[in-house]
Amino acid sequence: MSGRGRDLLITLAAAVVVVVAWKVLVIVAGYPAFVLPAPEVVAARFVEAWADGTLAPHTVTTLTEIALGFFVGAASALVIGYLLARSRFAERLLSPYLVAAQATPILAIAPLIALWFGSGLLGKVVICALIVFFPVAVATSVGFRSVDARLLEMARSFRATPLELVTRVEIPGALPAILGGMRVGVTLAVIGAIVGEWAGAERGLGVLINLARGSLFDTPLLFAALLTIALIGVALYVATLLVERRLVGARG
Repeated sequence: MSGRGRDLLITLAAAVVVVVAWKVLVIVAGYPAFVLPAPEVVAARFVEAWADGTLAPHTVTTLTEIALGFFVGAASALVIGYLLARSRFAERLLSPYLVAAQATPILAIAPLIALWFGSGLLGKVVICALIVFFPVAVATSVGFRSVDARLLEMARSFRATPLELVTRVEIPGALPAILGGMRVGVTLAVIGAIVGEWAGAERGLGVLINLARGSLFDTPLLFAALLTIALIGVALYVATLLVERRLVGARG
């Protein structure tokens, strides 16, 4: 069996163990469905919610917020991360503010962002971008700083232009670290979208979770929404990992 096949088998086996343990817990503890629904109940509600169109519009809204927030946050983080790596002045000027912003819980500032930017798409994109920004910026800075100085000197000795230094030496050398930060950032973007929706929104998986546990009192639907969020996170992480392997190859 190939390495990928073995990894897939292990992942599936772990998923089966989790589902079985979940089912055993429901049976042994005797939880009613409104407290902890059984796996088959959640699966049936998941299929039903997709079939009747309950989940689809909320999922599209959340995916839009994730995509735009990740793009804005990652793009700005690449620029700032490069400045932090190559400019001592920029590092001294920006680092304290970046650390302070990261230390502030996103849950604490999400209501303020919703107040400033409104409860529409823009506020969610800002929240996603903020939560994505820091890990990608740090990974970018570390990646560019880890580029072998001897390679840079050799490129300069061959009269490489500044643009050639960046595109042919620095970016390829920093790419593994940058893509590692992207993997973290893309999963945090999912969290940012849900937090933004909790701060105020009309549609989205975060809104559906609030509705399911509140006015609808539909715990299986709540679990179905959580399952959808988890699947989105896993899919985005795997997609980023595949891009990384495509660009820099598998490691380990």
